[in-house]
Amino acid sequence: MRRLLPAALLLLLSPAAPDDGPRPGEPASPRAGDEIVACGQYFHTSTKVVLWTDPGGYDAYRVDKRFGPIEEAGRREVLAGGKLRSPARHGLRRRGLSAEEVERVRGGGWDLPTLRRVVDQFVIHFDVSGTSRRCFQTLQDERGLSVHFMLDLDGTIYQTLDLKEAAYHATKANGRSIGVEIANVGAYDVDDPADPLGRWYGRDEAGRTTLKVPGEAGPTYRPSREAAVVGTIQGRRLRQFDLTEAQYEALARLSASLSAIFPRLPLEAPLAADGKTVVDRKLDDELYEGYAGLLGHYHVQANKVDPGPAFRWDDLLTRARSLRGSGR
Repeated sequence: MRRLLPAALLLLLSPAAPDDGPRPGEPASPRAGDEIVACGQYFHTSTKVVLWTDPGGYDAYRVDKRFGPIEEAGRREVLAGGKLRSPARHGLRRRGLSAEEVERVRGGGWDLPTLRRVVDQFVIHFDVSGTSRRCFQTLQDERGLSVHFMLDLDGTIYQTLDLKEAAYHATKANGRSIGVEIANVGAYDVDDPADPLGRWYGRDEAGRTTLKVPGEAGPTYRPSREAAVVGTIQGRRLRQFDLTEAQYEALARLSASLSAIFPRLPLEAPLAADGKTVVDRKLDDELYEGYAGLLGHYHVQANKVDPGPAFRWDDLLTRARSLRGSGR
């Protein structure tokens, strides 16, 4: 029978706890709730951010479906359905890396200096889904795609992947860019008889424009401009309601933060020959290859029109530059 040692002797034999610093297993200081993640490091944005690791977050690393019956959500069931070619919704950034660097980072060895050398574009989308929840369902469950950030109607930013990952959001831009999907039902041809905007936008008793998610009992929002905006993208005359004020404010703070984290990502937009107007169509290949800064999805692909004619590029850049404390 084993002899039991006195409690006092056990204390003497036990390794001493450190007098300063955290004890093993002690919880770390909580996040402030405004951080985004790059190479596992946290960076403040001064606006609300929900990470994929947070309650209520959206995790693009998962290989199953996020919505629908759980019995039909597994990897095997997803691939058996034939809609997705792979359970992975993201890939490896390779642009500008040597073969040795690719081998290093593919094993999890990304470091911030390497990522800073690679990332020089921030691609802005509207999601057509109207809410971040619906956007993630479309990307994750239906299309096998991903995006680093989703920006909801109330200004909440959801990060779904570490910025070291190549999200599947903008074809040839994926390897060098960060992407954001903004909750907005989109832009439509001015003569579209279906009037998709009519399901989302209406008027209150005072005659002001309101935004209400169809079929949901949630809050009512307001676009930052009363009237729908008509403009030309890719040669098409389109009609669109603007983002909410909360979305512009959060997007400015995110843009400023990304520009601060990534020195090769300036707070610029692609300008036409007059040096003032933002280009309203896909950039030609040579211009695109040499371009660094913010850009719309339509600047990357000729079959896209997001973020649409209502998007206020000048307002966004002015706000973001002010937050960075510079004119550029």
